[in-house]
Amino acid sequence: MKTSQTAVTMPSTDRLLGIRRGIEKEGLRVLPTGSLALTPHPEVLGSALTHPHITTDYSESQLELITGARLGVQECLDELTEVHQFVLRNLSESGELMWNASMPCRLPIDETIPLGRYGSSHSGRSKSVYRMGLGHRYGRRMQTISGIHYNWSLPGVSSDEYFALIRNFRRHAFVLLYLYGASPALCPCFVEGREHRLQPLGDGKDALYLPYATSLRMGRLGYQSDAQASINVSYNGLDGYADSLHDALVRPYPPYEQLGVRNPGGDYNQLGTGLLQIENEFYGTIRPKRTVKSGERPLHALRERGVEYVEVRLMDIDPFETVGIAPATMRMLDVFLLHCLYSDSPPDTPQEICDLKRNQHLTAEQGREPGLMLTRNGRQVLLTEWALEVLQQCRPYAQALDAAHACSDYSAALEQALARVEGRATTPSAHLLQELTGRYGNRYIDFMTAQSAQARDALLALPWTAQQQQRYEQLTAESVAEQARIEAADTLSFEEWRLRYMDPESLR
Repeated sequence: MKTSQTAVTMPSTDRLLGIRRGIEKEGLRVLPTGSLALTPHPEVLGSALTHPHITTDYSESQLELITGARLGVQECLDELTEVHQFVLRNLSESGELMWNASMPCRLPIDETIPLGRYGSSHSGRSKSVYRMGLGHRYGRRMQTISGIHYNWSLPGVSSDEYFALIRNFRRHAFVLLYLYGASPALCPCFVEGREHRLQPLGDGKDALYLPYATSLRMGRLGYQSDAQASINVSYNGLDGYADSLHDALVRPYPPYEQLGVRNPGGDYNQLGTGLLQIENEFYGTIRPKRTVKSGERPLHALRERGVEYVEVRLMDIDPFETVGIAPATMRMLDVFLLHCLYSDSPPDTPQEICDLKRNQHLTAEQGREPGLMLTRNGRQVLLTEWALEVLQQCRPYAQALDAAHACSDYSAALEQALARVEGRATTPSAHLLQELTGRYGNRYIDFMTAQSAQARDALLALPWTAQQQQRYEQLTAESVAEQARIEAADTLSFEEWRLRYMDPESLR
């Protein structure tokens, strides 16, 4: 699967029409004041353990809305919109909002941010214990950051080809951070008691920022940790990736060993004492994924059946879009991922991996700075020059998708992206700072509360049929019944179940 300036390999129209994309969108439940809602996950939304479309992520207050894998961009957006409608119709009864931003609302002290609860089954308890471990390891505030995950697959792609896509995606991820990053500022409560390099916006009481930032969520203040910095994961193939992740899962880490699995009172601190508790703890901009069977470890599923799809994890929530992402953004992601898949993708090296992390941090924290240089193949290159080069190489894929779908929407999305590289002020991060400083007097909470309320009002104004209501009520009832069935089926003690699940042999 090679490409050059003169000849571009292209999948058939049938395969292009077979692209599937799905979205997982996180969002905090907040009060009208912009403070975190500390109430339990609403019963009317069903079981967070088993509902196919509505769950929670880290916190009981952090919703996660999930679509299926859809063949069309609009079909996927329509489903995401419908799930939002159902959620917001129920949240509005209690006055709560769904926070339409990546960096969190006004937060309480760390210990009072509620962990996700999933019932009394062993699988449900393990989810809560895992989150307790994350809180001990990284702090609860870091886990309240929200984003959009874009799950993507193309028919007939092998594991080796998906890993080639992943290597190129990591090389060019800075382009997406620049184009779609939407978290250049945050509430000071998020960094209270932490070292940071943020600057005050205005007097600094109501907002901190970096003047050229695109995505603080993907910078040093986001999903980062000193412990994970020691994990050297290579993406040169499934075997090497699986072995390096396996090592991180079974490698003892002294600070976590000192914390212990259980406290002196017998309550669980974490699932295990390794560098990672489970596979999902490993942070990254993109992941290879495979649907797991009940009780199966994700790493075993990957080794056994190969890569099924990729999960893009670096997308911020766009507070100017009612559901957090625009159709043009989704189409550009499709184009970008095709380019990553069908371009030359040499093996990564330890030096390149180091350079890519630096490029990510520079783009996240200084991406709109004129003259910003990134590292490519050991040399310095202008971010804008490199981004334009990547986007120009995307053109044949946009044209092919337009032809397959009999539209011009993909080329239009690419043109919008090219225009953003030339015009920094048109990026979401720049737009956000303009609104925050101009209309909201540098008050981050006020601004994002208003954006969240505007998104809610727009979604509640859309039609909602009795059939839709009935279908979602049925999903709620079915999810509650399924949770009860799972709870009734447990026979081992939780500790016996945990030991089996965490057995290193289950990773092979």
